[in-house]
Amino acid sequence: MPPVKVAPSVLAADFTHLGDEVRAVSEADQIHIDVMDGRFVPNISMGPMIVSAIKRVTDLPLDVHLMIVEPEDHIDAFAGAGAEMITVHQEASPDLHHTLKAIRDLGVKAGVAIKPETSPLVLADMLHMLDIILVMTVDPGFGGQPFMKETLSKIQRVRQMVSASNREIDVSVDGGIDAETAPWALEAGANVFVAGSSIFGAEGGPTQGLQVLKSALEK
Repeated sequence: MPPVKVAPSVLAADFTHLGDEVRAVSEADQIHIDVMDGRFVPNISMGPMIVSAIKRVTDLPLDVHLMIVEPEDHIDAFAGAGAEMITVHQEASPDLHHTLKAIRDLGVKAGVAIKPETSPLVLADMLHMLDIILVMTVDPGFGGQPFMKETLSKIQRVRQMVSASNREIDVSVDGGIDAETAPWALEAGANVFVAGSSIFGAEGGPTQGLQVLKSALEK
């Protein structure tokens, strides 16, 4: 299995001190940036300018998760802003092969996210184009939701598919990830853990929140 990685989600950060918040999690493995358009999901969040600003204050790889319709129209902008990884939703991409090829042609790692109700089997024919499979462990669009235990079997199925493909594909989880739920997802086969509230909302601050999560995964 690929190395275990923790990706703090800046959606939960204090945007009045965004640079400081990102610097506080410098011991993470990558930074996760949720982009929402108010159409695919109800909320609206950040765009390429925020990605570019984050890029200026960290050397960590930027993992951009596009929760938007017509993601193919925005790939160039996010890659140009500094994204090293771009993940699009299967449910929002009518020509997913074309979109993934466009991402890879820019020299960026390509990922696909699936909602809790989406079967992993929809990805069976495109594993050769993937670097990341993101299993949503909550309904996308809102931070702070509780982890959906029923997604554990989906994580297992995704890991089985990846293992059978003989490709190094990260299996990422996003939603309700904390020191309790992350080990469940790890056991199921995940190796990348996106966490927002449990890190940036930690009582002792983001640095301590990150260390608590990393320690839970090491155990």
